This record gives sequence, C-alpha cells and structure tokens, in this order.
Amino acid sequence: MYLEQINKANDVKQLDADCLMPLAAEIREFLIDRLSETGGHLASNLGVVELTIALHRCLDFPKDKLIWDVGHQSYTHKLLTGRREEFATLRSFGGISGFPKRAESDCDSFDTGHSSTSISAGLGFAYARDLSGGDERIVSVIGDGALTGGLAFEAINNLASLKKNFVVILNDNNMSISENVGGLSAQLSRMRTSGWYTGLKEGVHRSLEKIPFYGEVIDATVHRTKSGIKQLVIPGMLFEELGMMYLGPVDGHNIPAMERIFEEAFAYAGPVLVHVLTKKGRGFLPAERHPSRFHGAEPFDKESGLPLKHKGTTYTDIFSTVMLKMGERDEKVVAITAAMMDGTGLKRFHNRFPDRFLDVGLAEEHAVTFSAALALSGLHPVFAVYSSFLQRAYDELLHDVCLQKLPVVFCIDRAGLVGADGDTHQGIFDLSYLYSMPNMTVLAPKNKWELSDMVKFAVAYDKGPVAIRYPKGEAYTGLEEHRPDIAYGKAEVIEEEGDVLLFALGSMVKTAAEVREKLSKKDISCAVVNARFAKPLDEKYLKQAAERYRMIVTMEENVRSGGFGEHINSVLIENDYKGKLINIAIPDKFVPHGDIAILKKKCGIDAASVARKIKKAYV
Repeated sequence: MYLEQINKANDVKQLDADCLMPLAAEIREFLIDRLSETGGHLASNLGVVELTIALHRCLDFPKDKLIWDVGHQSYTHKLLTGRREEFATLRSFGGISGFPKRAESDCDSFDTGHSSTSISAGLGFAYARDLSGGDERIVSVIGDGALTGGLAFEAINNLASLKKNFVVILNDNNMSISENVGGLSAQLSRMRTSGWYTGLKEGVHRSLEKIPFYGEVIDATVHRTKSGIKQLVIPGMLFEELGMMYLGPVDGHNIPAMERIFEEAFAYAGPVLVHVLTKKGRGFLPAERHPSRFHGAEPFDKESGLPLKHKGTTYTDIFSTVMLKMGERDEKVVAITAAMMDGTGLKRFHNRFPDRFLDVGLAEEHAVTFSAALALSGLHPVFAVYSSFLQRAYDELLHDVCLQKLPVVFCIDRAGLVGADGDTHQGIFDLSYLYSMPNMTVLAPKNKWELSDMVKFAVAYDKGPVAIRYPKGEAYTGLEEHRPDIAYGKAEVIEEEGDVLLFALGSMVKTAAEVREKLSKKDISCAVVNARFAKPLDEKYLKQAAERYRMIVTMEENVRSGGFGEHINSVLIENDYKGKLINIAIPDKFVPHGDIAILKKKCGIDAASVARKIKKAYV
C-alpha cells in the first residue's frame, strides 16, 4: 500500500514514478470509502488527485505555499501531508475540517472556504517573498467556476507588476478544448518557456528599442503581428495580454506531464498560468455522471451512490416548489443565482422558464446590481443565495438596491448554523448586516407553510427590497394550525398566556415551543410569539408586551451583535421596560464545523440550554 507510506509532508517525493498512478488509485478508493461514511465534497476531490500529487512532487512543504481556491478540493493535499488517520473525524465536531486550516497544519498556508480568493492571496505571498528576499515557490489553484468571481480578475489585473515567479493553476473541469488546438498550444507553450525562446524574445525587444526614431514603432508592429497570430492558436491569449505567461492545456490526470509543465512554470521569471484539464468525480461513476449531486454529499452507498438516509422535505425544496408556481402565475418573475442553481432549488424553475433564469457564476456582487436593474425595468427579480455568500455583496445591497428602494427579493438559504462546512459557511451574520440597511425588510418563517406564504408576500411587495432567511435541512411541519395572513411588520401570537414571553424568530419558533413544554413541567408558564418580521419589528406588540410580561426572552439563530435581540432591547428600553430581559443568540465568534445539534448546544441556543437559562433567571 503506497498511501500507508505517506505519513508526513514530502513523503510522496520518495516514491518512484511508476508508483504514482497506483497511489492515485489508492487515494480515490480511500476517499470513496471514507466519504461514504462521513459525507463531504467527493466529486471535486476525485477530480484533483493526480494534480495534487504532481504539485506535491514539485513543492517543498511547509516552506512553499499552496493556496486552494474555495478549498473543498484539498482532501488529497491533507492525505499527502500526514492527516490520513484523522479522516475518520472529517467535518465532525472537533475533527479535521473539509477545508484548509492553518491551525490544523503548517502545510495549509491560507484558510479558505469561499471562492475567488486564491490569486489575491497568492499574489500577497509573492510580494512578501520578494520584499524579504525569499525563494519559496507559490502556487494558487483556482477552478474555472471560481474564476468567474470578480475578485479573481481584480487580482489578475495586478499580476503584471510582479517581476518574479508566481504560478496560477487553472483547474478546468468544465471547458472543452479541441485536441488540435490543445496540442499546438502545448507545443508552443513548451517552446516559449524554454530558455532560448524567452532569451531571444527579450533580446529582440531590447535591440529594437535601441534603434533611433523607428525602434519603438517596429517593436510595436512586431508585437501586434505576433499577438494576432497567437490569438488564432493559443487559447490563453487573454491571460498573456493581462501579463501572464500561459502554459497548457495539460491533462490533469497525467502526473509526469504535469510535473514537467510545473517545473517549466517555476523556471519562468514572472507570473504564469497553467491550464489543467480534469474531470470531476473521476474514478467513481455515480459522481462522474452527477457531479453536482456529489459536490457536498451526505453518507452514501458505495455501490449505487445513493444516500443512506432518506432526506425529508427541506426549506430549499419548499422554495423550489413555490418559485415554480410563482413563475407560472406571473411572467415578470425572474430567478437569479450565483453558481448555485441546484443548491438553492432553482433547477426546476430553470427547466420550466429558461428565458427567465440567469446563473451569473460566482459573482454575488454582480447578481445584486443586475437584479436592481431588473427591478427598475418592471420585472420581479428573486435572487436565491446562501447566507454566507450574500455578505460578499454588502455594498451592492446597500447602494444599488436599498438606496434606490428597489423591490428585489432575496431568498437567503442556509441562514443560521449549517454544520459540517464550518465557520466559513455558517449563516449567522445576515441579520446583523441587513439590519444596518435602510429600506430593507427582513422576514423568517417558522415552518414550511410560512416560507411559501412569505415568498408570495415578498414578490407582491413593491415598496422596497425584501429578504427572507431560512435554515438548511428538513423543513419544520409543526404549528401548522397557525397560519394567519402575513401583514407587513406584524408578529403572530401563538400562545398568549404566561408570565414569560418567548419572542422567537424563524427557526427558533420551534425551539420556543419546545422550551415552553419543558418549563411547563417546572411550573413556569410561557407565551410564544412568532416575530415573522425581523425588520421592521412589531413595536406596537412589544409595547403591549412590556406592560404584561415579567420576563421577555428573545430567540434568534444569528450572532448577538447587531442582531434581533439587541434591536428588541432598544425598543423595550425606550418603553421603560422594568422586567428581566434575556437574549438567546449565538455568541459573537466564529462557529466551527460539526453536527448542527451539537453546535446549537455548544452555542447555548438549544431548547434545554434556553430552558436552564430561563429557570435560573426566574425568581
């Protein structure tokens, strides 16, 4: 077993070349075995096994820097840096992360989780190296999907000023390039990076510059002619015009070929882009056929690829159904996503109304401003996005949508704790930043029926933007007897009797019902109110509550700072509330990966923890 010989960083360099493909096969088998039990990002990791091996053969860890964009494809990197035994704990509480973490290994040079950051980070490492006189190799690996993010192009725009080596690997698992063009391009790439070619090119350039009067004109003419020819035969001409040497495309499953081209790239005195072609899910047929299904897979059967547990109806499923109905009823409804059509539940809408659907790629900023213009044009844009991804578009939300008071609907999936993906994906900040935006309306449903009603309400609302936040996972079906019409800014009273008021938002209404039941056994009676609206708050009801209840407990699945509870505090203080006030919220810290139930307990927002806090304060 070759994988068992890899116990620390750089061990892979000790293997003979003819051992590398068997090693790749062992790694794939290992990943399929482990992820079938733990779940995780399977398709992306199966696609970069050989690429990772080739990089580790060329790099010296931890001296050299390898930055993975997003980082969900770093499992082979973890295996090759001595973390094989820890894979049984992958993405579980206290175990290793599914993303690079500097605290986990000194071979992880940059913490990642969101897309399009790797080139900026790599460029920063390269500048720091050059300032300090270092000689470490620096590599950023970015996928063709992440390259659609604006931050990647902002970084590329700065690369031309770098005079020393920095390698960007474009991991392309989607584009198709013809064999003829690819072969010719590879040959030209090898020729251009050889010492005699680069020396000749620079020598001719310097010689032409020295010719009096006409040298610059001749040099410019030669450059234009050369560029015209290269654009016909070199698919990477765009990158070369932006100041990067382009190499490739190269087969991302051919280790010797990649090692050769990587060494050529490292020998070049400047920024280089190496175009690598890979196949997502390689080596596991279900993942090859359905890579999106195995992007973030739950535990599955190794033979069939089918999930081991039946997943109930999720909030995403409910959103998917209601969007389809809204599209059928209103031809002005338009759906937008940022490379998450499947994840946000918009695939059915896309299939039914392809002309009214747009996937903008990993570009949330663009999606928001694009949606603003759609609204100004009389359409009803609905942008479906994960909570932790929407925060990248703060400026566009504030200036392009809220400032103009435009009726854009933001359906914010994965709001609250998301579990195994960890701190980069926990959707626990959206309430806080949305609260800061004038003209923004924010709702959160208590159950699946209320989500459906809220989407319909939001699309019909024409006085400004509306955000609806809802959690990951199976939709709550309780409290179905409570379904009054949604009135703007009005809370829903579920149970009025009691001397402790549980004023809960969204997913925490279910928890409030559980707390009420627990405390009733301790002779503490609780009223339960579903806030429905986080913004605006139902201040009229809160003023009445301040006169009636001896204790008011706010409940939210968001960080405490700037959140739901703090805004209720302000209202109650202004109304001279004399009773006790408890804010149940997530502490102001980043929450690691782990099972959601465990994380809720650790954060003190599960029913048992909340009941204990109330009982302790109840005198």
